[in-house]
Amino acid sequence: MVKARRILITDTTLRDAHQSLWATRMRTVDMLPILRRMDAIGYYSLEAWGGATFDSCLRFLKENPWERLRTIKHHCPNTPLQMLLRGQNLVGYRHYGDDIVRKFVAHAAESGIDIFRVFDALNDTRNIEVAAAAIKESGKHFQGAVSYTISPVHTLDHYMEVAHTLVDMGADSICIKDMAALLSPFHGEQLVSRMKQEIDVPIELHCHYIGGLAPMTYLKAIEAGVDIVDTATVPLAFGSSQPATEMVVSALSGTPYDTELELEDLFEIAKYFEKVREKGGHSRGVTSLTHMQVYSHQVPGGMISNLESQLAEQNAADRLSEVLVEIPVVRAEVGYPPLVTPMSQIVGTQAVLNVLSGKRWQVVPDEMKSYLRGMYGKAPGPIAPEVMEKVLGDEKPITVRPADLVEETLEQYSEEISDLARNEEDVLTYALFPATARIYLEERHHGAEEDVFLTDTDELESGTAMNVDKIKELIAAIEESTVSEVTIEEGDTRVTVRKGGEMAQPAAAAAPLPPPAKAKPEEDAGDFFVVKSPMVGTFFRAPSPTSDPFVREGDEVKTGQTLCILEAMKLMNEVTSEIDGIVRRILVENATPVEFGHQLMFIEPLELEMEPEAAAEAEA
Repeated sequence: MVKARRILITDTTLRDAHQSLWATRMRTVDMLPILRRMDAIGYYSLEAWGGATFDSCLRFLKENPWERLRTIKHHCPNTPLQMLLRGQNLVGYRHYGDDIVRKFVAHAAESGIDIFRVFDALNDTRNIEVAAAAIKESGKHFQGAVSYTISPVHTLDHYMEVAHTLVDMGADSICIKDMAALLSPFHGEQLVSRMKQEIDVPIELHCHYIGGLAPMTYLKAIEAGVDIVDTATVPLAFGSSQPATEMVVSALSGTPYDTELELEDLFEIAKYFEKVREKGGHSRGVTSLTHMQVYSHQVPGGMISNLESQLAEQNAADRLSEVLVEIPVVRAEVGYPPLVTPMSQIVGTQAVLNVLSGKRWQVVPDEMKSYLRGMYGKAPGPIAPEVMEKVLGDEKPITVRPADLVEETLEQYSEEISDLARNEEDVLTYALFPATARIYLEERHHGAEEDVFLTDTDELESGTAMNVDKIKELIAAIEESTVSEVTIEEGDTRVTVRKGGEMAQPAAAAAPLPPPAKAKPEEDAGDFFVVKSPMVGTFFRAPSPTSDPFVREGDEVKTGQTLCILEAMKLMNEVTSEIDGIVRRILVENATPVEFGHQLMFIEPLELEMEPEAAAEAEA
């Protein structure tokens, strides 16, 4: 007889669901009206922060991610808030110094995070140690995550070794993180069964729907003893997201595993998010043939969405199939890393560059070079020697914990951004994303966050420009919250509502954003070699604003020498010289957007003088 055991539900709607389906574009104002209902449902936790939400808040939504967290916590006092933490990478795409990791965890805990789900993209637990200790010190729940994938080096014993190490670090629970939807029902049952036999902490299962295995895998895992599963409200479920909460709750209703969640209450939440979906013009989560092919190319659905966006930016949307063929090849060449952030971005971007440039491993992002150097951790499997030689030459990878070599400190970042930072929170934000955070903080410094783009205040008050009831609801919500102001948007109208029921008065119109870069007419290079942009991105002559340029006009360069950086697809991509020569012209200003194929530099080929005998041999 099956022993009754309530299955707990973690709702991912506020984080992973819209990250997977809507490119992480849900605004805080879209969350506010439904938060108290979500808090009353009885979820085990609400995954509401971390992952790409931090970056997207700053980069695209112009919101303070910390303020979002505090706002959600204020409206959800009864349900634990959960975040996804990328180990030593925190919410970024590289390793940060230990003191930054400790301060970030402490501030996240103070701001409302109760459960920290911590993973490392390579399952290198050395990269989790500092974050784990900081979480335990904060008195919060440390959930260690095991990243699941399929490869010749990822075995059941490997996953158990990782799980045991996480428990030894003090993990309060373990999550099996199936980000690519590769965990099949019977392998899921096998993995959960062994974990329940050997590990005495709760087990949570996180699957993406993608090809459709997840509901079956959940059921087999539940029968094997899993305690918690991740789901999302139906308008943000399926496809690259998680299975629908309503589906799982219905499947378990009246069984020994009943979730005890009220289906009608869940549907009320779903109806709300359906309106948000329709208003935002977002498509539903669906399973396409490309998604179904995950079982061959092993590319996570969320990664496919990013690839589609990246390729569209490069005017190469029709080349997705080529990239999906290239990704498994690159992944095997670099030791079979699980395709989870940041390795999904690093491997995916390399595949895109290989395909678009037509020259494999010719353009290599800094992040890929760092990975090959061991700066992200130990590769799961052997790396192809020819790749190592082409990218690193004679350089040897490190063998120590990568963060041991990171010398940056929060104090250094504090000095750099002292003119714009109001507090340590701002410094932390800048340390994580210097370029993006500086733009955000400068806009705040100049008052842009208080700008309201109204053409006619009377029109607003009459209710024709924006629904006045919505404004009143928001004013009431702010009065109960810790935030001082929130900006709402309706069509082309943006209004900032402040505590006290005030609406910010129209300010001087902000300067319009520059138009996207257009391809310039090509200049005649004569006999010079033309360096062209291999992608759409932003051209930088130096690694940072305070660094010397890689090259200047008149400099002699060697084949393979770095000429400049293109920031694209969230990565810094070095462009190297294909010839020995002299830089004669640099055609692009620093920090300028460029298109694919944009002329960057002219290099005069270096004419080598040869002795008569050598010249005769060459001629022969």
